[in-house]
Amino acid sequence: MAQRFYVETLGCPKNQVDSDKLVGTLLADGMSPTDDPTAADLVVVNTCAFIEEARRESIDTILALEEQRKDGARIVVTGCMAERYGAELAEALPEVDQVAGFGVPVNVPAPTSGRTLIPVSTAPIPSLDLLNLPRPKSVSPWAYVKIAEGCDRSCGFCAIPSFRGPQRSRDIAAILAEVEQLEAKEIVLVAQDLASYGKDRPDELGAGSIVPLVQAVSSMVPWTRLLYLYPSDLTDELVDAILDSRVPYFDLSLQHVSKPLLRRMRRWGDGERFLRRIADIRERDPQAAFRSNFIVGYPGETEEDHDQLLAFVEEAQLDWCGFFAYSPEDGTYAMELDGAVDPSLMHERLAELRELQDEITAARSDATIGATLSVLVDEPGVARSTREAPEIDGIVEVPEHLAVGAFHEVRVVDAMGPDRVADSL
Repeated sequence: MAQRFYVETLGCPKNQVDSDKLVGTLLADGMSPTDDPTAADLVVVNTCAFIEEARRESIDTILALEEQRKDGARIVVTGCMAERYGAELAEALPEVDQVAGFGVPVNVPAPTSGRTLIPVSTAPIPSLDLLNLPRPKSVSPWAYVKIAEGCDRSCGFCAIPSFRGPQRSRDIAAILAEVEQLEAKEIVLVAQDLASYGKDRPDELGAGSIVPLVQAVSSMVPWTRLLYLYPSDLTDELVDAILDSRVPYFDLSLQHVSKPLLRRMRRWGDGERFLRRIADIRERDPQAAFRSNFIVGYPGETEEDHDQLLAFVEEAQLDWCGFFAYSPEDGTYAMELDGAVDPSLMHERLAELRELQDEITAARSDATIGATLSVLVDEPGVARSTREAPEIDGIVEVPEHLAVGAFHEVRVVDAMGPDRVADSL
């Protein structure tokens, strides 16, 4: 009987792509997947290390799975936390059989006795090792596709470049081959800095080649969605490509709107510029949906900065927003800044922003009652329109008889917070 494996993925969609690649290698090794960690011979935890909360979740998950594993099963920790804190993690978690950084195999022969740890590689960050691994057909009607790894920006709060490395863009041909292999109805393109795709290889891929890539993917699948767009790179040409992709969805990485605070974050832009760009896109397509994320409590954030963000959220009327407490990260520019915000004040500001956005999201959902939508059914009774990104935004509840993996025309009859209810036509 084939050995069985279980993979637990934490963190962002980019981590999910890495897990899919790992699954592909384990299947190629002759192993079989299982949804039951207690039945697995190999348990793999793909960790997140973006902020302190994510690291705590990773540790809690590792310990919980370690308690559940059957006798003789191996537990392997990989992903961002393994790469960033490999030695410390191995020392702190003697229960773990292997700590594997990026590009390190997770399926190694079990030792005859004792504990064997494969150390995190001290070699340079591998060049697209995970990105170019084989990947199985998507089990969902949609799939994430990572088009680049790493990031060249130096945002004051972010440690990702320190362990993911500089940007490395994939070949367009390799990306399109993966899209074809996945056989999904919706492709969601992801990267640490999506719109900068190709800038590290201008002679081969052409500067700003994200646009022809989006056009090529859109010619292959019904829906193409883009996540994580840096606002300064949202050109008119890219806006047109997104609108032509049949998914008018704009996930803009804004982080804040106060110009002085954004400069302390080492970021571009300000609230007025962002509002003008959003208004311009809505003028081109009134049905365009918007998502963004904001950091609250960054060092030096004043009450005036917070009021500016509240006013922006009220005026922008974005469909979806995430608000996150600032997390100090070793090795980042922000660690040296003064003006720390008291945690209690930070959480007051978070609560105020989340309450406001919840009202806006609910109102925008309510406004669609009576509208006819084209939805993609992800599973029985659960669908999404172009307004909802998979696993991130709300859903559209639909009759369970509607075929999974197919598009259907439905009419919205009710809304419940971020979610909507629709009947088939």
